[in-house]
Amino acid sequence: MGETKRAFPHRNLIDITEYSADDIMMLLQTAQRFREVNERRIKKVPTLKGYTVVNMFNEPSTRTRSSFELAEKRLSCDVMNFGGSSTSSVKGESLVDTVKTLCAYKIDLLVVRDKNAGAPYKVAQASGLPVIDAGDGKHQHPTQALLDLYTLWQQFGSLEGLKVGIVGDINHSRVCGSLVPALRTMGAHVTLIAPPTLLPPRPDVMGAHAVSHDLDAELPDLDVVYMLRVQRERLEGAPFPSMREYSMLYGMNEKRNELLRPGSVICHPGPVNRGVELDSFMTDHPERSLILDQVYAGVLVRMAALYLLLGGSE
Repeated sequence: MGETKRAFPHRNLIDITEYSADDIMMLLQTAQRFREVNERRIKKVPTLKGYTVVNMFNEPSTRTRSSFELAEKRLSCDVMNFGGSSTSSVKGESLVDTVKTLCAYKIDLLVVRDKNAGAPYKVAQASGLPVIDAGDGKHQHPTQALLDLYTLWQQFGSLEGLKVGIVGDINHSRVCGSLVPALRTMGAHVTLIAPPTLLPPRPDVMGAHAVSHDLDAELPDLDVVYMLRVQRERLEGAPFPSMREYSMLYGMNEKRNELLRPGSVICHPGPVNRGVELDSFMTDHPERSLILDQVYAGVLVRMAALYLLLGGSE
């Protein structure tokens, strides 16, 4: 991979607010160097050969898990997948005891996804090993934020001054918990757009520059419209009358496309509820939709995170 200008100053990737603009840029530039690896016919390098990584997924995941697995295997890591209904936690073992058991195998890094906020931090304390948060409760999802930043950096050449509107289920979104502070760190301007029932009690704490309830009023001013999935599994009560009404007020569709200025793009962390957050016209739009670019960026960014946290920059 060649020499980098400085050692990477972090042991974990748990809280994106601990990362400076320089740290984030170093990670994005490392991801860019791994792009070349992923565009070869043989997409494997011996960079982390001999390192053992455990994917500890205590919550269902398709995109994040498959993306981490691909990243690990392309770096030649030995990979152990742990989690689901067969794990010892189902039998009553505590998270800390499970982690200590895994550490007895002399592993090198843990990737943790958990329904409980704070679980990756607890794992880091119990293990003493590098930990990557692959999503914890409604708290954070730092690699998702980084792959989003990478996608936008590739599209616009810079993140400074970019006007980003994040639309939808802000209150239940761990994506938002990492993306808003990361965008702010990189100099972007962030507006949260949602019905009052899908906003947290104190949206200002997240670090956004503005809050709006009117999507149509905001669209002409945005460079990026970042649509969040309506998380039906995390909704308590009925925060809006129906999916149909939500889509009418906050869904991106062919008609709303006309409100966007030339060069504006659509992002979504996936999976898309077609016909709710986005119609098929916007999901598959050849110029505006960056959804598949985000999926590809996930492998590159996760390769970069594994490489840097396991001492690659040294």
